[in-house]
Amino acid sequence: MVQKAKILLVDDRPENLLALEAILSALDQTLVRASSGEEALKALLTDDFAVILLDVQMPGMDGFETAAHVKRRERTRDIPIIFLTAINHGPHHTFRGYAAGAVDYISKPFDPWVLRAKVSVFVELYMKNCKLREQAALLRLQLEGDANGCAGHEREPAGLLAELSARLAAVEEQAEALSKQLDDESADAAAVATAAHLERKLTGLRRALDALEPGTGSGAAALPS
Repeated sequence: MVQKAKILLVDDRPENLLALEAILSALDQTLVRASSGEEALKALLTDDFAVILLDVQMPGMDGFETAAHVKRRERTRDIPIIFLTAINHGPHHTFRGYAAGAVDYISKPFDPWVLRAKVSVFVELYMKNCKLREQAALLRLQLEGDANGCAGHEREPAGLLAELSARLAAVEEQAEALSKQLDDESADAAAVATAAHLERKLTGLRRALDALEPGTGSGAAALPS
């Protein structure tokens, strides 16, 4: 069963949250509501999110302040934030949004198709990163088994390495296709940069696997975090 990504929707107006849910329901991911900045920060304490849709104008802690808290936390600072605002206050207002850590800034009313397409890019990048972490975790377990000798003579490291290599190849192929798609669609610079970062991680993992091949040594390979 494929685990769904979580998308955090932050807006103080229930009707806006309902509209966002209607637009994003087609992505078939888990949509989490938050009616304030404080509620959003609480949700981020326990769950991992692929992207945050954050309303700028909210009573109490506004979107800018909420984003600043998100970016200060080690656990959440890399989560993409898309700001949503009902009023365009000009370049200075937009610059403040990007300075707060937003990857995009969309004025209401927005095109539902465009918003859904932007969110889908970050969901796909998140899923690719999850797969990469799973492969890295499997490889770490393999290396720990080598160091501790837990499996003894019954282990078949060559077979496990082959399986890991095949799984990694599938992720590499998907990442390459995603990068080409981003280039073709002239996607946001932040999405392109995130895809490039994912490809660098995949390259590091591939090198680590190659270093474990017979005759190359197995203890010195560095794994992507």
